[in-house]
Amino acid sequence: MRSDNVKQGPERCPNRSLFYALGFTDEELERPLVGVVSAFSEIVPGHAHLDKIAQAVKDGVRMAGGTPVMVPAIGVCDGIAMGHEGMKYSLPSRELICDSIETMATAHQFDALVLVPNCDKIVPGMLMAAARLNLPAVVASGGPMLAGKQGERRVSLSQMFEAVGSYKGGLIDAATLDDYTKNTCPGCGSCAGMYTANSMNCLAEAIGMALPGNGTIPAVYSARVQLAKHAGMQVMKLLEKGLRPRDILTPEAFENALATDMALGCSTNSVLHLLA
Repeated sequence: MRSDNVKQGPERCPNRSLFYALGFTDEELERPLVGVVSAFSEIVPGHAHLDKIAQAVKDGVRMAGGTPVMVPAIGVCDGIAMGHEGMKYSLPSRELICDSIETMATAHQFDALVLVPNCDKIVPGMLMAAARLNLPAVVASGGPMLAGKQGERRVSLSQMFEAVGSYKGGLIDAATLDDYTKNTCPGCGSCAGMYTANSMNCLAEAIGMALPGNGTIPAVYSARVQLAKHAGMQVMKLLEKGLRPRDILTPEAFENALATDMALGCSTNSVLHLLA
């Protein structure tokens, strides 16, 4: 195991002593170390529930005989960063995410990775890291937000943008705009609509790096937690078989992703990320 570099032999007693300081047992250190990279935070609606998704992934890894180790990743909410200088930090954050995962996985010699993203630059940043590291890896995203409701109308963030224009054009009043504002986004998940986040979560599935349902099961459904558990179990199968991202990310896989992109009408940003 790659992780033996930090946990086996007398020369690694100092390393092991630090694992014991974390509460690890001998039994856990005899198993593969699986990095569970979670983008959980309290500032991104698509990430607000990723602590639960990451825990489900860890459960799956343990059920399949691995030792999960949760490590963090940053994430920018493009919606909150929109319209001010913060937007300049969004795309560069993709490279920071990729670099930080490489740093954590290499410094601690993880045997495999389960990547837990959900939003725009986080999904491609994690996929880039998977390809760069070429360790057995599975993406387990957080899932899309449910549609909101304005009166009897089902709405998403697209209608929220339109409502601003309607208000400025005198087509709706302030009370209606406030109704849109408070009810368009009903809870956690990547913004409802085929924006970059949902596009990349679907393409992660189409390209072979995520399990079926990764792009479409809503964030709040129990099936999303079940999928995360299966992702944790699946990465152990990949590790056993020695199947790595570069075995999966073939030219044919990219062609399949591009075909899916066209069929779904994905965000044009998906081209930017697939090239990266």
